[in-house]
Amino acid sequence: MKINYCDALVIGGGLAGLRAAVAAQKKGLSTTVLSLVPVKRSHSAAAQGGMQASLGNSKMSDGDNEDLHFADTVKGSDWGCDQVVARMFVHTAPKAIRELASWGVPWSRVKAGTREAVINAKKTTITEEQDRHGLITSRDFGGTKKWRTCYTADATGHTMLFGVANEALKHNVDIRDRKEALSLIHENGRCYGAVVRDLITGELEAYVAKGTCIATGGYGRVFKQTTNAVICEGTGAAIALETGIATLGNMEAVQFHPTPIVPSGILLTEGCRGDGGILRDVDGHRFMPDYEPEKKELASRDVVSRRMIEHIRNGKGVPSPYGYHVWLDISILGREHIERNLRDVQEICMIFNGIDPADEGKKGWAPVLPMQHYSMGGIRTKPTGESQNLNGLFACGEAACWDMHGFNRLGGNSVSETVVAGMIIGNYFADYCLANDVTIPTSTVQKFLDKQDAYLNEILAYNGNEDIFKIKNRMQNLMDEKVGIFRDGVNLKAAVDELEDLLKKTKQITVKSKERAGNPELEEAYRVPKMLKIALCVAKGALERTESRGAHYREDFLKRDDANWLNRTLTSWPDENQTIPTITYEPLDIMTMELPPAFRGYGAKGMIIEHPDSEKRQAVVDEVTEKMQAEGKDRHEIQHALMPFDLPMNYREKNERAGDL
Repeated sequence: MKINYCDALVIGGGLAGLRAAVAAQKKGLSTTVLSLVPVKRSHSAAAQGGMQASLGNSKMSDGDNEDLHFADTVKGSDWGCDQVVARMFVHTAPKAIRELASWGVPWSRVKAGTREAVINAKKTTITEEQDRHGLITSRDFGGTKKWRTCYTADATGHTMLFGVANEALKHNVDIRDRKEALSLIHENGRCYGAVVRDLITGELEAYVAKGTCIATGGYGRVFKQTTNAVICEGTGAAIALETGIATLGNMEAVQFHPTPIVPSGILLTEGCRGDGGILRDVDGHRFMPDYEPEKKELASRDVVSRRMIEHIRNGKGVPSPYGYHVWLDISILGREHIERNLRDVQEICMIFNGIDPADEGKKGWAPVLPMQHYSMGGIRTKPTGESQNLNGLFACGEAACWDMHGFNRLGGNSVSETVVAGMIIGNYFADYCLANDVTIPTSTVQKFLDKQDAYLNEILAYNGNEDIFKIKNRMQNLMDEKVGIFRDGVNLKAAVDELEDLLKKTKQITVKSKERAGNPELEEAYRVPKMLKIALCVAKGALERTESRGAHYREDFLKRDDANWLNRTLTSWPDENQTIPTITYEPLDIMTMELPPAFRGYGAKGMIIEHPDSEKRQAVVDEVTEKMQAEGKDRHEIQHALMPFDLPMNYREKNERAGDL
């Protein structure tokens, strides 16, 4: 038996995991990061467009602050988020971006003087003030009142990941790649680490720690068409689910991005539309103003994705060997802008489709179609990042349901959340590790190792007629076909039933090679059942939620139902022999909200079944605000009176901005 001991164990080597590891290491804890791949190859590197933070530096972001960012985030979530967590996030984001600058992230900067930009398909002149020259600049993104998304051209995730990874190395964080967590070690309601498989040798080993933080990203690969990397299979959330103790939150909340390129599914950043790019149909017509006359292409992602599919359904899609799509036109931005700020997009279009998006006219248009992109759901945690049910287990980033995104996230908020959650949760995680000792007996650790060892032997001994690769392909196609952008009860029920059947079939396979190392079929054989459990949580949650909210859109229940469904879905798997998740719900308390539920601003009014507490709470908010304004209180004091929130370290301090606090 091989046991590795450390103070703090982080599973996942992307931005969130590495930033949490830095927080723990800086507090004097021996911190180990486990990653499937070398950490600088983590999926965080794929983020292109930028990171939201209310700096208010550039002309188009002048006057921005935490209040505006908070309101955009809550509305973007379709009132599904935890507003306390949203406040924690927007308050810390400006500090995070400046910290990243000090770590070497080369943020694009304001240049004084005039420049041309494309706004609403028209060239516009923007004049930047001399006193803002050299400050971090920002671009427009969907669902925001201000230009708030800070960027490094269109390689933001890449530069951020290298900056954070280098900081982790600087502080001597123990980073071990090609390691895969198979299960969590726990006893008496507390997590003590994980059973881990070395992907090179096939060897099983235990990592025992005072606290464990999962930061393994999303579960996009349960779908066929996704922008997610092949490692984003949701297995981090699955091993938490399989404890039978930890719960997952809002798993049915899955975001589809409007502009992955067809057919590869590689993302063309929202920065394309943020910088002024437009969507065109088979006739070359710009169609988004017909559906969303105010925000057009910069409506929230869930809205744009639905409108694109709706337009294709109306006969305006572009036919291709891969099905129908629409066009993304960024040629109107001009070659100079594209080759300076959208270089990765240009390279992707050239390599994968043989087109130069800077070419004028139809020649440069890129074929795009909405595909799965982001998982709002994940391991349900408290605002501190700790599991509500399993002590010592923390989660952050896309693997977590913290829950600042609710049922839809704004572009740029996820990249921002990785480092902001890594800062906040990383500190709470470190404090937990400092305050607690490892008390689990070695015999218990051995029991968990033996269980996984026996499971791998069981898989190798299977002698059935099913093929694990075919099961996986069917799962992915099923999720695309029946649990996609548009949902209804008939298809969701069929999906749940077939997914449950597929889960049962995973025990009826044969793994041809009996080797424990270097055996891809064995790896699929133990991963796919976990993926199917995640898929079942998504499909079952979607079936039970009889309303439309954010990215969860039911064609048979078109209204957002605050009266009956203003709650968070919790899924669990208390019995390892069950073949369907257990679902319960966690209510959201309107009477504690700073921003009570209201019209989101998209589509027709009247598509909400209102909760009576919304009007009551709004009256309280208005009364408190008016009274405190009359007393001369500032916006920070008013906000604290409406909804207090806490933060670790010195993150609660006010943010400084050019000309305004």
